Order: sequence, then structure tokens, then C-alpha cells
Amino acid sequence: MQTEILKRSIVIARHKTSVSLEDNFWNGLKEIADARDQSISGLVTTIKMAHEQGNLSSAIRQFVLAYYRERPLIGAVAGRPGTSQPAREGASVASA
Repeated sequence: MQTEILKRSIVIARHKTSVSLEDNFWNGLKEIADARDQSISGLVTTIKMAHEQGNLSSAIRQFVLAYYRERPLIGAVAGRPGTSQPAREGASVASA
């Protein structure tokens, strides 16, 4: 499956730059920003500050991937419905 890489302009710390990401990563970045009540520019600025060296597009991809990898675990720990963790060996299952 081939995905299109989209180049978008973004303002980071009052400087305009362009970032190339696949559409799925742009969508994920927007969802994360919305969930945090942040602008995409604000979130990308935070990501850039945490990853001062290296490619910004790669840092964003790593951030989005880490967010979605950790999300099911956060939901399971918080007891949110619709999330699950595999049962540990020897763990008992309580019935409601």
C-alpha cells in the first residue's frame, strides 16, 4: 500500500517551516492536539523542543506512534470501557 506524503506549512515559535508527513500522521497529530486542547503548531513546538536534534518529520511520526501505542494501556489502567489488556498467567477472573 502506497501512501501520499503531504507537505504542509506550520508556524513553530513564530517561524514558518514546512513539514512532510503521510496523511495518517497528520490526522493523528490533529486528533492528539484536539484531545489536549492545543493547536497543531503548539503541539509541534512541544515535540520539537523535546527532540532538538534530528528530523522534525521523524520526531512527529515517533510522537504520534508512541501516543497511539500507549493509549490502550492508559485506558486499561484508568478502567475505561472498550480497552483491554491480556490476562496475566495465573490471574483470576472475577465475575460481576
